[in-house]
Amino acid sequence: MSLVGFLSSLIDLLLVIVGFGLIIFLHELGHFVAARWAGIRVLAFAIGFGPALFSWRKGIGLRAGSSEAEAVNRFRAGERSISPTEYRLNWLPFGGYVKMLGQDDADPTARSDAPDSYQCCVPWKRMIVISAGVVANLITAAILFVIVFSAGLKTEPAKIGAVYPGTPAAAVVARNAAELGVAEPGLRPGDEIVEIDGDAPRSFQDIILAAAMAERDVPVDMVVKRPGVSGLLSFRITPEIGPLSGLLEFGFAPARSAKVFSSNREEDRTLITEQLGKLGLAGVRPGMTLMRAGSITNVLSGEDLRRAIDASGGRPIELEFADGGTKQIASIRPEPALQDSKVTLPSGTTTILTNLLGLTPVMTISPDGAGNGTGAEYPNQRAESQGFKSGDIFVRIGAVEFPSLAQGIAEIKGSARKSVPVTVARAKGDGYELVDIIAKVDSDGRIGFVPGDTAESSTLLAMPPTSVVNVETGSTPRTTSAAAVITRPGMKLARVAGTPVANLLEAREALRAATKDAAAAGKDATVALDLDEGVFTTGGAHRVTMDWRIDASDVKALHALTWAAKVSPGIFEPEEILLKGDGPIDAIRIGLGETHRVMLNTYVTFARLFQGTVKIEHLKGPVGIAHLGSKVASRGFVWLLFFLALISVNLAVVNFMPLPIADGGQFLFILAEQIRGKPVPAGFQNATMIAGLLLIAGLFLILTYNDIVGILKH
Repeated sequence: MSLVGFLSSLIDLLLVIVGFGLIIFLHELGHFVAARWAGIRVLAFAIGFGPALFSWRKGIGLRAGSSEAEAVNRFRAGERSISPTEYRLNWLPFGGYVKMLGQDDADPTARSDAPDSYQCCVPWKRMIVISAGVVANLITAAILFVIVFSAGLKTEPAKIGAVYPGTPAAAVVARNAAELGVAEPGLRPGDEIVEIDGDAPRSFQDIILAAAMAERDVPVDMVVKRPGVSGLLSFRITPEIGPLSGLLEFGFAPARSAKVFSSNREEDRTLITEQLGKLGLAGVRPGMTLMRAGSITNVLSGEDLRRAIDASGGRPIELEFADGGTKQIASIRPEPALQDSKVTLPSGTTTILTNLLGLTPVMTISPDGAGNGTGAEYPNQRAESQGFKSGDIFVRIGAVEFPSLAQGIAEIKGSARKSVPVTVARAKGDGYELVDIIAKVDSDGRIGFVPGDTAESSTLLAMPPTSVVNVETGSTPRTTSAAAVITRPGMKLARVAGTPVANLLEAREALRAATKDAAAAGKDATVALDLDEGVFTTGGAHRVTMDWRIDASDVKALHALTWAAKVSPGIFEPEEILLKGDGPIDAIRIGLGETHRVMLNTYVTFARLFQGTVKIEHLKGPVGIAHLGSKVASRGFVWLLFFLALISVNLAVVNFMPLPIADGGQFLFILAEQIRGKPVPAGFQNATMIAGLLLIAGLFLILTYNDIVGILKH
């Protein structure tokens, strides 16, 4: 990281720390003002925990450290102008407290008989004092939200971009599809979500939250506006656990603009430029806008690039980028796309498998993760330190021979925190050598490389899946056509109907040529395959010829395949809208509504935590909040205010949870005292206080550990 980038990140972090401290200050100020109103003597108003960094007390002034000892001595000497309240900033900036005479959260037996002590105050006033911090946080959040929505918040619209194969979004069928003449299942890029579970979403984040906060196996109602369709489409879609986030997801990304990703940081822009070069877009700079993609002369979004690729027929596509008065022309050549099918692994988990009518490539170590020779860290580095090399083909992982990408990843994940025997085929001269490695797998089930497959480099085949589900239609599981001809892993396809093929992309085109007449007639087809067996055995390979019968539905699916390119809408920034109130009144309405929504979602998060759809690793501790906040702050001051408003609401909710050490627990004790006419027994308060402290301390340690591990990984 450059010095400028480091200083920028440091400033963002400091802004978050100052903002977080301000939220804590306002929370404690609520307690302080309420205590003074109730006539309770306040001994300390503190931001942070631990020893005092410096303090101020009326009658003494500013002091390094605490002025308490000096105040006691001077008061005993007869000075009565010294305030009983010390205002202090402590060394640990997370949290804060208001210390009142006779009140100690950690010691319920502490008390004072002075008339202005905490115990001598009537219960209903003490309940107001205890809840005042939470009220202050909610008021703070509402004010911040009003400021944010008065200025305007740039965010992603509730509009669909890429729809991922094999997800609920790809297979769901509109309930009124027939009525509106929609034949194809699934949500589509460009769909605008106008209602979700009865609420109108303001942004794409509302869609993410609706999925994450849903109950397991319970469908969510979604109303969609689709270009070219006369009415609104009504869906009932059941979110599923996402493979990367671990949260419930629908299975689509936000819509993309036509502007190439950029950054305020120079090192980020350099990295983006390098990646664009690897994609064949040399000369294209971060922040440039795609103006033309092949025959599409007025590009409006990243999905226009996808449409140009689909319509290319495999012919090169000329792309025109512009930035002010500067233009840059680039050309990409689409390649044949293979099928994506949903398969169930022996472990019971489902995943997406790239294949061609069941012909499945073998897992490799992708060269995309190789180093660039500069000495910088790179994705394949950890695997290479164990003896692997970029381009290695996996011949065996554990007990699985010639694993597919899905099988290989599953086998490695199943060996988390262990070692697994691996054999790879490594290019050597005109052939390959076999290398045996005992690979160490980390706690996340990774060896440390970017996984790839042989689809573009070879016709080496894994075993076909026993059954697949069409990701487009969510059809009933069925056996693949290839299962009848690929009888063992490691077979290599040499010819299709007499045509030599070097990879599965060439095999696709040869199969399409051989089944052209059958596709036109809607009939089954039979194609001769030449297959090599024993490719990596000492005796050498021997060839067999087999007739492959492909049924009419697979022939149709083969000819429906489109085109793909390394350049995708993923290089573009998400579309943005300005979320802003129409005036001060509307901004207040949105701000209050957002406060209410975030508060409810925080409670739902805890409910989903107990139900298991949200996990402890999804929560953030102080380190994670600071790290996330610094990233949010880099998006601008309005986003920082929005983040602080979210934190303020969450602090209010968490603080009013019924835990003895929290304000909510103290409120319940006072409420019980009001009802019973006497305090809750000190022994019971002590026991629950210790349990609460242990729970909070344990949660703090777990969250901090997860935060640090997460930051180090990324």
